[in-house]
Amino acid sequence: MLDTKILVIDDDITVCETLKSYFEKEGYEVKAVNDGLIGVDSFKLYNPDIVLLDIILPKKDGWQVCREIREVSNQPIIMISAKCETFDKVLGLELGADDYVAKPFDLKELSARVKAVLRRTRSHSSSKIDNEVIKFDNIEISLQKYELKLRGKPATVPPKELELLYFLAYNRNRVFTRDQLLDKVWGFDYLGDSRTVDVHIKRLREKLEGVSDKWVLKTVWGVGYKFEILE
Repeated sequence: MLDTKILVIDDDITVCETLKSYFEKEGYEVKAVNDGLIGVDSFKLYNPDIVLLDIILPKKDGWQVCREIREVSNQPIIMISAKCETFDKVLGLELGADDYVAKPFDLKELSARVKAVLRRTRSHSSSKIDNEVIKFDNIEISLQKYELKLRGKPATVPPKELELLYFLAYNRNRVFTRDQLLDKVWGFDYLGDSRTVDVHIKRLREKLEGVSDKWVLKTVWGVGYKFEILE
């Protein structure tokens, strides 16, 4: 925890003060801001290790803040919000959040989630697999650079889509269920349902359509998905 920085973005001053006090006692360095516009600027200046992000914010809501952070960084984001419908959770995760905690929350549980996300992120970033660039016909995937190239040209792809594609391509020809993919790619106890995997696969297929006839992102009906190398 030493030198680990948390950025709290929440319009509720009491929540900000509570989180700042609690996590500072746990040994973190904490900065708290109260609107989305300042939140994005603070992220770029403060360079936190993790962000605790509310959804309902003035000037820029949490959805937009998450989008803008994901355009420049893959640092973990935990959304904390009173909006706790499945749709909200799925949307947050699809935008690139690493976890979603509903208000009111227990501080000890939130702290455990922060530690778990940081542990997974750091383990993931130091993993040997991440240093390998995967190449097949007309496609190149690098997690180290968070870069996807199709026909030699960079393609825009959100972090979770890239991670999902990388995982499937690395484990080519092997079928994974939705729950297995949630565990391996999202890496936490999922709070919504497995439909988010289907959404990410659908978006990847739109990007990959017509790129090559030597591999395919395939649905194995009744089981899950795989990246299949064609003969």
